[in-house]
Amino acid sequence: MTAVTTPHGRAPARAVAVLLVAAAAALVLAHRLYQGIELALARLATPSVHIGQLGSSAQVLVPLLLLTSVLVALSPRTTRKALVALGFTAGALAVLDQLTVWLGPSADVLGGVAAVVLFCWLTVRREKP
Repeated sequence: MTAVTTPHGRAPARAVAVLLVAAAAALVLAHRLYQGIELALARLATPSVHIGQLGSSAQVLVPLLLLTSVLVALSPRTTRKALVALGFTAGALAVLDQLTVWLGPSADVLGGVAAVVLFCWLTVRREKP
């Protein structure tokens, strides 16, 4: 057998891109389950919270998953940086969901914008040599 070589690791990057699209699709299809998990976590902090008080981080996370998949597919060298940015942004969205319970829906909108800005900044910033 001969080893298959690909320029710049395109095969692993394509697999990552496909997994990101699959994760976005799963998040859309299992939105109720995801929202239930968000609600359960919010109830740890505030037991009286109900579903109408929560926004869903999925509304921001799905487009970010798709954007990350495009970035990875078009530029395999940025795979690590894009995945790190996605991880930090997803974490920020999880924290934001908890803050929304106390600060109200306006925090959800502002936080969503801040999460997108964070993602973009982490993705395009240059690393120090």
